[in-house]
Amino acid sequence: MPGYWIDTHAHIYSKEFDSDANDMLLRCEENNVKKIFMPNIDHTSIDAMMEVESKNPNRCYPMMGLHPCSVKKDFEKELYLVEDWLNKRKFAAVGEMGTDLYWDKTFWKEQQEAFKIQVQWAKKRQLPLVIHCRESIDETIALLEPLVDGNLTGIFHCFSGSRASEEND
Repeated sequence: MPGYWIDTHAHIYSKEFDSDANDMLLRCEENNVKKIFMPNIDHTSIDAMMEVESKNPNRCYPMMGLHPCSVKKDFEKELYLVEDWLNKRKFAAVGEMGTDLYWDKTFWKEQQEAFKIQVQWAKKRQLPLVIHCRESIDETIALLEPLVDGNLTGIFHCFSGSRASEEND
């Protein structure tokens, strides 16, 4: 059986891709990309993401989470919406979630709290995590380690370390 490709992280529902979304999906088909996993960002991306899934149900798979760059003062409201969606239906993963110290460090404490909450949701639902960790890999690992119990799976996205730092650990 011939192999195929899986895109583990694509925001193809974003407005920036509206003009060529159909062409992109055709190119995926032509190049044997069979599955596309779509990470959520915040409340503004949910409807578009769900629409892409409804038009491409056997190719595009939504995830549900709160992106760390969308964690602000009112992050509890955003998390409430994420949890509501997680309770409504099955998603491929909890994500995109994580930490980001590249753009703005203002809401670092809130990012940590949102991270821990979303890890618990993933554990409860036995879903993998899609962890964004830009300029924050050490901090993210420190947050994750006490929560690891052998039941967590997932991937790191936007990793900003280096192979050299990996080999020295």
